[in-house]
Formats: sequence, structure tokens, C-alpha cells
Amino acid sequence: MNIPKNLNSRSNLSKVIVEKLEGNFDQLSKQFFSLNTGTTSRFFILDDLLPKEITTEIYESFPNKDVFDFNDSFREKKFTFKKFDNSKTSLINDITDSFQMDNVIKVIERITKTPHLTADPSLYAGGISRMDFGHFLNPHVDNSHDATRKRYRRFNLLFYVTPEIQESDGGNFELWDKGVKNPLLIQSKFNRLVVLETTQYSWHSVDHVLSNIQRCCVSNYYFSENSPENYEYYNVTSFVGRPDEGVKRFYGPIDNLLRNTFAKITGISRGKKLVRIKKS
Repeated sequence: MNIPKNLNSRSNLSKVIVEKLEGNFDQLSKQFFSLNTGTTSRFFILDDLLPKEITTEIYESFPNKDVFDFNDSFREKKFTFKKFDNSKTSLINDITDSFQMDNVIKVIERITKTPHLTADPSLYAGGISRMDFGHFLNPHVDNSHDATRKRYRRFNLLFYVTPEIQESDGGNFELWDKGVKNPLLIQSKFNRLVVLETTQYSWHSVDHVLSNIQRCCVSNYYFSENSPENYEYYNVTSFVGRPDEGVKRFYGPIDNLLRNTFAKITGISRGKKLVRIKKS
């Protein structure tokens, strides 16, 4: 890999990401289009995305948890953050923005054969996240649109940056079958990128963090004006319980229906105001 000078810039970071994607193009496309009986979701995994020292620096640049927003409900328990002007270095901002550059988007379009993708500089539902001991994210499908409801969410790009994290530490990414009965576990491995197609049936989650680690992730989303289906639809982020969580399995669909109905009637949805306002 040809590592550019001044790698800690969004432009050079994007060039390294593109080179890594291009160098594994056939394998990644094969992964994405392979029929996986463990999940209804299409996805690919790319390890060792960046030079190890850069990914370590990204991890070390995560802010202290007291500046994060804390989400704590039956649906999830985790820290989220997108106010990058307050971060310790510009690296968090640059790695996030590198995924939103046209050269990265274009190669993802080619790998997945999905044209006309666009980024989301506002980071609606994106940004960075941190999960500590006991934190989790229950099975859910993502909200179908961006904050303006003019574009459909098409892809999640999840970049994991916690050094030495092991499967036994928990915080593993999970993909589910359509009935949300059996998870396909993907370790949130250091320097690993997971690209997941977003659909009405792309159930995914994060299992409980079981050790005193900081499970850190950089999240980006791609959108398009075209529906991934042959029809128009809308849904809020919709959660259910795990197979052994009977109460959540019962209550989750009711909660989803109430929030979805409220959002359709009022135009107000969860997290709509939690977007990044970039300085000019």
C-alpha cells in the first residue's frame, strides 16, 4: 500500500480506503452477493483497512465519555457523539468525512452495484459511538430515510477501532434472519470495516459488552433518492427483543407501531435534531 504523506487528512485517508477497497474488489463483491443462509442482509467485511498506527490514533482521539450523548432504554445502552469541533484532534472529523468523499462512495457503488449513492454530512444517526461494560444494542432495522425524508438509507459503514478487542469481550455486531431468531455474529475487530445494506429486513444488533473495554466505532450512512424496493415506504428505527426476551418481543412491535404512527402524522422522529452543523 502506498501510504501518502500527511495521512491524517480526510483526502489522504479516503485515498488509502479506496486503494484497500480496490485491492480487494472481487472478494468484497463476491461476499456482498453471496447467499448467506444466516441472514437476510447483504454485507461485506474488510479487515486491516488503515495502517495500524493510524487506527490506534483514531481510537485514542475519541473524546471522554462525559461529552457523549447517552442513550439508555430497553432498546439500547450506548454513548454517541457527532460534535467533532469539541474532539481532542481533527482526526475523528477527518476519518468520518473520508468515508463521505466521492471517491469512496464511487467504489462502494461499484462493489455493490448500487448507483446514485450520496453521503450525509449532517451525520443523521451517524457519527461515533462508544459502548462500555453492560452496554448493548437490541435487534432493529434502521429508519428508512434521512432527516428530511427525501432520501432512502441504503448502506451502513461501520469502522471498528478498539485495539485488542476479542469476541469474548462482547460488543460483537450481529446480523439476524428475517424472524430475528438466530444471530450471525461478526466480531467488532480492530481496524475492521463492515458495509451493510439497509433494507426493511436488515435486522442487526450489538451483543452485551462483557468486559471493561471501550468498544468504539465510526459510523457513516449512504442514501439514495430511489427506494431499494419497487415501492415507497417509511419506517422509524424499529426494535424487538432478543429471542429470550419475551417481554421486549411483545412490547417492541407495539412501541414501533406507536412511534411510526406518531412520526408519520407529526413529521417528528427520534434523533432528528441530533445532527452535525458544520462550520463554514
